[in-house]
Amino acid sequence: MNTETSTDEWGPFGRPIFEDPSARALSRVGVVDVGSNSVRMVVFDGAARSPAYFFNEKILCGLGSGLAQTGHLNRKGRARALSAIKRFQLLAKGMHLPPLTAVATAAVREASDGPDFRDEVLRETGLNLYVIDGEEEARLSAQGVLLGWPDAKGLMCDIGGSSLELAEINEGQVGKRITSPLGPLKLADVPGGKKGLKAEIKRVVEDLANEMGTDHKRLFLVGGSWRAIARLDMERRGYPLTVLHEYRMSSKSLQKTLKWIEEVDLDEVRQRTSTSATRMALVPIAAQVLKRLVRTFRPKEIAVSSYGIREGMLYEQMPDRIRRRDPLIEACRFAEQKDARVPGFGKALYDFLMPLYKSAKQNQKRLVKAACLLHDVSWRAHPDYRHEVCFDNATRANLGGLTHQERVFLGLALLHRYKNNRQGSRFENLFEILEEKDISRAEVLGKAMRFGAMFAMDGPQNKAELRYFPKKRELHLRLARDAQDLFGEVAANRFDTLASALDATPIVKKRR
Repeated sequence: MNTETSTDEWGPFGRPIFEDPSARALSRVGVVDVGSNSVRMVVFDGAARSPAYFFNEKILCGLGSGLAQTGHLNRKGRARALSAIKRFQLLAKGMHLPPLTAVATAAVREASDGPDFRDEVLRETGLNLYVIDGEEEARLSAQGVLLGWPDAKGLMCDIGGSSLELAEINEGQVGKRITSPLGPLKLADVPGGKKGLKAEIKRVVEDLANEMGTDHKRLFLVGGSWRAIARLDMERRGYPLTVLHEYRMSSKSLQKTLKWIEEVDLDEVRQRTSTSATRMALVPIAAQVLKRLVRTFRPKEIAVSSYGIREGMLYEQMPDRIRRRDPLIEACRFAEQKDARVPGFGKALYDFLMPLYKSAKQNQKRLVKAACLLHDVSWRAHPDYRHEVCFDNATRANLGGLTHQERVFLGLALLHRYKNNRQGSRFENLFEILEEKDISRAEVLGKAMRFGAMFAMDGPQNKAELRYFPKKRELHLRLARDAQDLFGEVAANRFDTLASALDATPIVKKRR
């Protein structure tokens, strides 16, 4: 993860962007996405680079249902979509939002009555609906991926009700992009039964491969049908962390799931996975499309993105200097500013612990930074459950730029910030996502924060200095003269516990 460099006192992570007026202007932004299957409004709030979802509501209207046969928007879907948009406009007014940004995609742009629907929306609600073409839809969806993965490299694949878009992503930029008619609602009208459907999917995917090439190591999946399939992959595998964003699948594992989807009782699985009946109805066709995409493009890895066109619309409004920032660090900084007892202490704690991480790689340091920023945001929780609240928050919160392994590492480190022992935890099945060495590293980080956070409330680096000698297996603490009384019984016990986690001898030196 690249981060913007800085020479000021904030070090390589730069000054918090939420202090910037241009970033604060993005702190609450509402967008509406009128798709072929769903109409959704999202209101983003919080840290501009990694916003939380202040409001998120969708209606599965099916605007594009039957479009291939009739050439018109679905009559009932059109009425439901207009009703939803009216509600969204009133909600936005009640939230005192700036004007909503709204886009419509394949169904509205292809339907003969699409322009009439657009005019009706403007007349009835005052909302100007921007009807975008397929390439623009691909660009915005790819930008949504970049919101969560600034360093993303691969092929973005966004499936909607009536279309499927592909876009190249590399070095923070969106490259070649293309649209196709591979949406489940449109494919449902393909003649010739299952045989005709498979032949049509194969023909279109081969055309896409000829246009985009097949040298993409990673597919980024965007869209509700893909997310439903990923949730089914989790169900088949018994995967313990049901967070869809940044869920990774190998081609081999996914192919097993796609075959399993053809054999399993989808209604039964739908209830177990809390998938709507309307969404599950699209899964069999979407699964056929994904099977052909994987066979043709042969990616080494498939990653699920919960961020798409709506997040891309927010990304569109960001200055480039904000786009370059690390979404994880910015989200953690905002959480600290909002919820910690001593905002700003996370940086001091990070500086104090850095001697333990002199040889750590940048991706490891950013997790240490994130943990230090989050170490105190759950202080209001009951002491008996604070460690669980910390773990739950880190593993399930809306944080971008984190793999599932990194989520669990961060959660486990924060768990150990408040509790020495993890045995018997109700989260033990999630620990299995990590390798043993990473579990040990998370424990060390947690116990380091546990010591440093209580040692000095005004900044431990002003009172003492840590020195770590891994080859000699020694952990030194050099106490300033005016800090020696701070090193009481509890502090001494926590320092010894940290040294034990490092398999090092604790050595305390007092300055005279």
